[in-house]
Amino acid sequence: MEGFTLKARAITFAMGAAAAAFVIVLVATAGGIPDASEIGRALILAIVCGAICWFSIERGVATTAAAIDAAIERLTEASKGDLASEIPAEIETHVPHLAATMRGLFGHLSANLESVHRIAMVDPVTALPNRTSFRRSCEHMLETMPPQQNAALLFIDLDRFKAVNDTMGHATGDMLLGMVANRLRAVGDRVAADATGPAPLIGRLAGDEFTMFFPELGDDADISRICRGVLFALAEPFHILGTDISIGASIGVALRPEHGEALTDLMRAADAAMYHAKATGRGRAEHYSETLANEIAGRLRLEGELREAIDRKQFDLVYQPQVAIRGGETVAAEALLRWHHPDGVRLPESFIRRAEETGLIVEIGDWVIGKVAATIARWGELGIEQRLAINISPRQLDRANFFHRLRAAMQEANAPARLLELEITESLAMHCSDTVIEAIALLRADGATVAIDDFGTSYSSLAKLRALPVDRIKLDQSLIAAIATDEAARNITQAVIGLIHGLGCEAVGEGIETQAQADVLRVIGCDVIQGYAVALPMDEAAFIAWSRGNTADDARRA
Repeated sequence: MEGFTLKARAITFAMGAAAAAFVIVLVATAGGIPDASEIGRALILAIVCGAICWFSIERGVATTAAAIDAAIERLTEASKGDLASEIPAEIETHVPHLAATMRGLFGHLSANLESVHRIAMVDPVTALPNRTSFRRSCEHMLETMPPQQNAALLFIDLDRFKAVNDTMGHATGDMLLGMVANRLRAVGDRVAADATGPAPLIGRLAGDEFTMFFPELGDDADISRICRGVLFALAEPFHILGTDISIGASIGVALRPEHGEALTDLMRAADAAMYHAKATGRGRAEHYSETLANEIAGRLRLEGELREAIDRKQFDLVYQPQVAIRGGETVAAEALLRWHHPDGVRLPESFIRRAEETGLIVEIGDWVIGKVAATIARWGELGIEQRLAINISPRQLDRANFFHRLRAAMQEANAPARLLELEITESLAMHCSDTVIEAIALLRADGATVAIDDFGTSYSSLAKLRALPVDRIKLDQSLIAAIATDEAARNITQAVIGLIHGLGCEAVGEGIETQAQADVLRVIGCDVIQGYAVALPMDEAAFIAWSRGNTADDARRA
């Protein structure tokens, strides 16, 4: 019976009843073989019986069956996604309970689908389109635009938002993000009202990153005015839970069709411009440009070359002596990184920043760990007692496990920790976490020493400085440059040296370029000096020979 409707089954039932009546009457009335008159009477009675059955069930079964058939058809349409069409009238009339159930079911399914769509496409914190929704809507708008229509994409990254999250909690951070979204909406509404054009498409991509797409723009002056409006709106303090919070933002701008017509191209350009805005001071808007494109290409090329340098082991260390200013003996050497690039030797200033940005500094740092541990182990076997100082990068300082790996490498190489010195810049030292300080203290307990580098270039907290496990403080070259000719510079440097001694540390002057500078430092109490006036950086063999009293002229310079 598969494929038969309920109405067809009702008709079949009536016909079956008529056939049964025909047989019964024929058997009851015929004495033998029925003749034509008996068959006719039986047929008439069968027809009457079938008609009575049909008319008796037509209103009840047949009409209900038709309504149920209509319900089945409507449910089939619903299974294909049509939840909006009306319930057929015959279902409402003949099976009202079924109609009500279907209406409730469709309403419930519609609400659930709407909720799923909202979760999938709308950011729950700001009620803005999320990354997926923004991209879909923006791509559709770009595809339907006339070829030369001007449009702009703004990539907005909040400044100092992480500090709010870290100090005030994620709940406050979420409230702040919601308020940022409201201010961006207000800017968009003002732009739409002033230009009598469509409001911009605003989205939250992730974290503290927002986007605004303006599908219609007059000229560059319009986008500059919009950027100023966004910067002003986000620079105003946010009042949350009785506290005024100031953050600000950095904006990258990409223009259509100048910087691309596909969303992928515009996003890449705006993102690059935003990072440039952050790198050049924050709180500003930066347009993507050919110059910026060349800088980005250069950074990408440098990143590729750095990866190749790691794979091909193109890095090496050279050593610059540090000597006691009074006795003249070599007390330590600073290990300095060199890159043997195919085009020539490169100094750290030309690549370290990019290595930090890409995270490659971690791999380079791991190589340095192994090299330093092996070098110190070798020096220990040779009876060399000069310390070897290495610089710690910001990325390494963020990870306490760097110091644990360094300690493990020293122990594995059987390298005496007393010959290791860690150099940390003044600005980084002021922001060391307790975990990092504890890791450094473990190395210091093994015998290693710790030095603060570039002292005098940042803002130090004396209380923090006193609490740090520090043995030596290196005066930055900017403090020393004028001491031979400027009395004020000499007085300041002498006061700083007195402060260093008051903290129980040695004072080291670095970047010494003239004998006159060395002479002044000797008079005002500096303990150790380092610089080109003392010795140039040199390879390991040259340093060993130099430290043992051989002339610098015989050493191989790096």
